[in-house]
Amino acid sequence: MSAAMQPPQKQKPAAEADAAIERFALDLSALVGPDWHRRDYGIAVSGGPDSMALLWLMASLLPGQVRAATVDHGLRKGSDDEARMVAGFCAREHIPHAILVPPEPIRGSLQAAARAQRYRLLETWRVAHKVDFIATAHHADDQLETMVMRLNRSSGVGGLAAIRARNGTILRPLLRWRRAQLLDLALDHDLPFVDDPSNSDNRFDRARLRQALKSQSALDAEAAARSAEWLAEADDALDWAAERLMASWPDASDVAVIRDDGYPPEIFRRIVSARLHAHAPHLSIRGATLDGVIAAMRDGRRAMIGSLLIDTVRGLEGTIWRISAAPRRTPPKKG
Repeated sequence: MSAAMQPPQKQKPAAEADAAIERFALDLSALVGPDWHRRDYGIAVSGGPDSMALLWLMASLLPGQVRAATVDHGLRKGSDDEARMVAGFCAREHIPHAILVPPEPIRGSLQAAARAQRYRLLETWRVAHKVDFIATAHHADDQLETMVMRLNRSSGVGGLAAIRARNGTILRPLLRWRRAQLLDLALDHDLPFVDDPSNSDNRFDRARLRQALKSQSALDAEAAARSAEWLAEADDALDWAAERLMASWPDASDVAVIRDDGYPPEIFRRIVSARLHAHAPHLSIRGATLDGVIAAMRDGRRAMIGSLLIDTVRGLEGTIWRISAAPRRTPPKKG
């Protein structure tokens, strides 16, 4: 529903608005720390009710410390009108706003490529304007959707932690809020917004899942969001333990070495993944693929992952593994 289609809304008492802002302040301070109110924030605003509610909360809490940016991928008709709607609202509210347009068309998986491109554009914008953090409007219902999608992909602890509340300079302070609560905020304060048609486009997995979750009452989105927080803490704790075990090795400084002193399977997975990442930071290996590599290592077979090799080395001190660059393949000679 666009701003023009919204019926006039009766303003709720100021006390309810103050309560929402106070709740939001607690969520933000939990992510940023005690100096949260001294920082500058960029808000990723698509024009939907969730992001417009986030913009209103942030601008109400920290006037003068907020900028907004809208990424227009140009993937569908009307996206430029939505970006201009956000720009118009920001102009009225004296919030600096930018429309970010990708330099080239998206290639590959549409939603995944658009997401990666969006974060690249937002990070460039953040640095250019010396903004401390970018806040996005992901909420508890998004978290539940992501967790169920990850369950369907047989994800482990890290995957089921789903959307992280903080990832570097990216903040998601609304993960304990429901979609309906944010819609109410947008309506109560006469915020203009639009509905992204891709949210109900059944060509996309998330849209189909969203429709399915609307008709069920067995899964509690707020409880799922709390579980995701605890899973994220468990994921961090496992990484912490793996790092300290590797630091205790006699050859800890040699990142080509992999050792196993009878570690639990999940710890060993993280050790192998960390060592591979040290050689190829952009290499993504997890799940069944990672387990296949480890099975080859256990069997004494050479494992090849991307441009890397893992070889078994047996000696007096037992079995270790070494990572090296795979030899370049020479093309066959013609004729």
